[in-house]
Amino acid sequence: MEALQQTILKPIKFQGIGVHSGKEVTVRILPAPENTGIVFKRTDLSENNIIEANYALVVETRLCTVIANEFGAKVSTIEHILSAFWGCGIDNATVEIDGEEMAIMDGSAAPFVALISKAGIKTQAAARKYLQITKPVVIEHEGKTIELHPHDEFSVECDIEFAHAAIGQQAYTYNAAADSYNHLVSRARTFGFAKDVEQLKQMGLARGASLSNAVGIDDDGVMNPEGLRYKDEFVRHKILDCIGDLYLSGYRILGKVVASKAGHSLHNLILRKLFAEPDCYNIFEMPVRISKAKAL
Repeated sequence: MEALQQTILKPIKFQGIGVHSGKEVTVRILPAPENTGIVFKRTDLSENNIIEANYALVVETRLCTVIANEFGAKVSTIEHILSAFWGCGIDNATVEIDGEEMAIMDGSAAPFVALISKAGIKTQAAARKYLQITKPVVIEHEGKTIELHPHDEFSVECDIEFAHAAIGQQAYTYNAAADSYNHLVSRARTFGFAKDVEQLKQMGLARGASLSNAVGIDDDGVMNPEGLRYKDEFVRHKILDCIGDLYLSGYRILGKVVASKAGHSLHNLILRKLFAEPDCYNIFEMPVRISKAKAL
């Protein structure tokens, strides 16, 4: 586990479209001082345009995660870039965006990981903060569950089930201490069913969706000519989403996540329940060992 906080070494700039809005945005990721956390800034708005990446600011979880500040400024589809920040060990960064939806890129976190890797990572002077789960926390809703359990490291155990032969039942476990986020999780793309596209567009969703930024599924199976990146890419993407959504806690979590058929809504609900029960977690500073860390 890294002892000190990190930010990016050099600014990053890129363009892309929102998978739901279909609108092009320009994004800049800037280094940020210690203890800033991840902050979004809407550069198309002249004032009240700062939105912290915080679970308490989540206002929508339908097909993506949306955060908004008290003035109504929002940014959506933030889970993939947050997942990439976690995977690259970035604690502090300012994300400037000239629209209300983050660029989807190829539907995974890999493009963000590549951009961060190219820019470089800067180690900062402040100790990194960890949130350690001390008692189980569970959310159950309509046959879907998510649980947080005490554990010395971070892991996500996930299973999904879809009534389609291309997906069916899938399960995967990611262990941060032993597994490479970059190689095993970051490349997993979001996915959707062709039969749902027109209805979603009528609802103002999926207007930018294509086979270049998602895995498409029709009656015959996977529509993408290149096929899948992992044989179980679907469940790995769910883990990618889960990591990004849980990073809205503002900390790197030490605990075991068990998610069954969960999604953005349950990811947010488990954080709200966790922080409502202070006896279920401790927050520690590094670099001292966790067993001897100073409680904040």
